[in-house]
Amino acid sequence: MTGTVGEHDLETAARRRAEDLYAKDRTCELLGIDLRDAGPGRATVGMRVAETMVNGHGTGHGGFLFLLADAAFAFACNTHGPATVAQGAQVTFLRPAEVGDDLVAEAVERSRFGRSGVYDVTVRRSDGVPIAEFRGQSHTLGGRPPRPASESGE
Repeated sequence: MTGTVGEHDLETAARRRAEDLYAKDRTCELLGIDLRDAGPGRATVGMRVAETMVNGHGTGHGGFLFLLADAAFAFACNTHGPATVAQGAQVTFLRPAEVGDDLVAEAVERSRFGRSGVYDVTVRRSDGVPIAEFRGQSHTLGGRPPRPASESGE
């Protein structure tokens, strides 16, 4: 029973950290990116592709797709506590996004060690079809890096 309460507390704290970061994110506000879910090492965000987000080919500009994935990554890697930033990232575009597409980006922690972490993000259309895969590497700033739950006994 105690494990369940502790797990609930971790979920609540992680969600609160993501919400606090989201509340200060002017870019997400400007682009209509919404935080849909967050928990320890994970986050989901969404965005509708606007006419102002297309490239010369008339499809969703890759920079906006990268930004959406990067936002999910940022919220996910900051759910553990200390300020964490991107150390590097790469994206693979699988299919084009179209004006009006509702996109969802789901970030999942793959590994966290010392001050570093690796996160995968899948960007999908609302019909579930993946349009981009993103991998981000994080770096925790200052202070003592958080220990993975498996090492801290949580």
